[in-house]
Amino acid sequence: IFWILGASLSTSREIYSGSVFKFESGFHWENYATAWNNQNVSVFFGNSLLYSVVSCIGVLAIAAPAAYVLSRWQFRGGAALRIGLVIAMSVPVIMVIMPIYSLSVQWGIKGRVLLMLLYIMLRVPYTTIYLLDFFSTLSRTYEEAAYLDGCSAPKTFLKIMLPLVQPAIITVTIFNFMSVWNEFFMALIFTSSESMAPVGVGLLNIINSMKYTGQYGGMFAAVIIVFLPTFLLYIFMSEKIIAGVTGGGVKG
Repeated sequence: IFWILGASLSTSREIYSGSVFKFESGFHWENYATAWNNQNVSVFFGNSLLYSVVSCIGVLAIAAPAAYVLSRWQFRGGAALRIGLVIAMSVPVIMVIMPIYSLSVQWGIKGRVLLMLLYIMLRVPYTTIYLLDFFSTLSRTYEEAAYLDGCSAPKTFLKIMLPLVQPAIITVTIFNFMSVWNEFFMALIFTSSESMAPVGVGLLNIINSMKYTGQYGGMFAAVIIVFLPTFLLYIFMSEKIIAGVTGGGVKG
């Protein structure tokens, strides 16, 4: 990481000569401006941010109510649904790419909408199972007290139960954000133009263009820009992640 950071502030000649940390010609902060503007990193960054934020919100909107219902009520097909979610988690994405691609062509779904729908649906099984364990640890006395006060089931879920699993929600959202942000394979298949490409595909395009431009300082600057959000997210939210990972094993 430190070498890449040094290379992002060096010239191509310094990188080739192995004198990255000597900075003989000074610090080249213009590499970041070049990467952001000339190499379209701003476009890739914006696309990934859009995909990640929308996907995280969509996943929680589906998975949180589903996990709550599966953890609190017994109904016909509930056990089969849980097993189905676990099975869905174990299916490699590469096995379903061709059927998904065929269906997307038949239904006329494409572009950013298709990619966001795929990210949401593929993260729902994991998120549901993760949150289900946390909802199962909560005491039913909260709901009983709410029902006695005349609180409806949806309001009980939104106002009382959902805030109680906040550490789990923060943790799984961070995991989902990093998963979507770093996703490469589906984006490579389903993005038809550079204007829709996320950071993973964008970096591939930048690396391929190096044979013509030779701006290696800008390439490493692009790597740092792409790497920075997930790095900062983990650094500042590490305590929340640990609390969310360990909290599911504590019975309330």
